[in-house]
Amino acid sequence: MRILVADDDPDITEIISFSLRRHGYSVLTARNGQEALELAQRDRPDIVILDVMMPRIDGFEVCRRLRSASRIPIIMLTAKDEENDKVFGLDVGADDYLTKPFSHKELLARIRAVVRRAQGDNSATTPPVLKVGKLVLDTSRHEVVRGGQQVDLTPTEFQLLRCLMVNQDRVVSHDSLLSYAWGANFDGETEMLKVHIRHLREKLEYDPSAPDLIVTVRGVGYRLVAAAAEH
Repeated sequence: MRILVADDDPDITEIISFSLRRHGYSVLTARNGQEALELAQRDRPDIVILDVMMPRIDGFEVCRRLRSASRIPIIMLTAKDEENDKVFGLDVGADDYLTKPFSHKELLARIRAVVRRAQGDNSATTPPVLKVGKLVLDTSRHEVVRGGQQVDLTPTEFQLLRCLMVNQDRVVSHDSLLSYAWGANFDGETEMLKVHIRHLREKLEYDPSAPDLIVTVRGVGYRLVAAAAEH
């Protein structure tokens, strides 16, 4: 598996690259946003680890451009433990984020999680095709259709919708959704979940400001309403 690491700090880039290579990954490195875009287009990495603060083109803009062209998993790195930066990174298309400093163990866990989401969870307990009303999710094709119209979802959005469809008309807790999509219990990451749910609503709801398909159960989680998928 090939990973692109984009960070203008050579020490951080070297440390991350060394750790990833030790665990069997092939690593490409970029020192600025322009170089990251060029490498991503030329070498087609499987994952991008992207620092926010980079010269020439910042990480947010790199993420936005990458996401407009592909579903490649993107993990954002930020030195700021600020909610606004995290939310903005998710808004422009990042799948996950890490705040510096972070442990190699945590980075590897996040990589495994985004890879699993990108590849899909082929669990034998879940049918390959899920249908709830006119909403259809096909795992083998990584396709979602509502009312005959195809909906383009990121790997994270796809897995969250899959979990909600499997549990149609039942409340799925924040922790359960996080564990299903991210593969671990990311304590305190409910804001990340909210952003992805908002993106799902923008793509699936007829009126995202008044959702009737994916409804919030305040203080608990979310529920996919089967009756709302009939139209």
